[in-house]
Amino acid sequence: MKKNCFSVMLIATTITFFVGSSSAQDTVSPATPQEVEAMYTTAIESRTADILSTLKLTDSEKSVRVRDLIIAQYRTLKARDAAIDALLKLQGKEINYENRASLLESQSKPLHDQFLVKLSADLTSDQVEMVKDKMTYNKVRVTYDAYCSIVPNLTDTEKARILATLKLAREEAMDGGTAKEKSEIFKKYKDQINDYLTADGHDMAKAFKDFEAKQQAANKPQDQPAPKTAASEK
Repeated sequence: MKKNCFSVMLIATTITFFVGSSSAQDTVSPATPQEVEAMYTTAIESRTADILSTLKLTDSEKSVRVRDLIIAQYRTLKARDAAIDALLKLQGKEINYENRASLLESQSKPLHDQFLVKLSADLTSDQVEMVKDKMTYNKVRVTYDAYCSIVPNLTDTEKARILATLKLAREEAMDGGTAKEKSEIFKKYKDQINDYLTADGHDMAKAFKDFEAKQQAANKPQDQPAPKTAASEK
């Protein structure tokens, strides 16, 4: 018994030591502006490389132009975000999508339109669609497929309306400052879709509830068959 108590005390002391050491090691100086810039550059170059991989451009000069254009757009949106956030701070407002929304709309439209005009100079309409999808994490396709699974018996007209509304969401979400903000923009349009489908006779609350129940049932571990014994095989 004494041996067990000693072991418990030793483990607790060891854990305390390592937690304390870890906390001390985690106390590091904040990143410098140069380090923050380097991390941001790495992030947007990675995103852009992913987009170019999807486009599969064979013209190297065109590929460089598109790459530079997308990176420049990310930097332009970052500068816009900094200006919006500085204004909100000056007004004593919290920096969130609710407070940023109206400023995003007014300040993003010219940037958005110029970006698409320049993209279209080097890309086909289908390729521009690919860029839009990649910049919004393919939320149009993912959300559209989800509605088709969740709401039974959608008509072709309803499906077309859902897709058109999601593409409007994508246009706005392309200019979102963060992944979270892009999701909040899509949510606004999904609320519109839900209202439309409800008005068209669908019980959306029931549809979501039934789909969730179906997902939970599908993910529930199945009962394992009892192992065979010599007696059961007779």
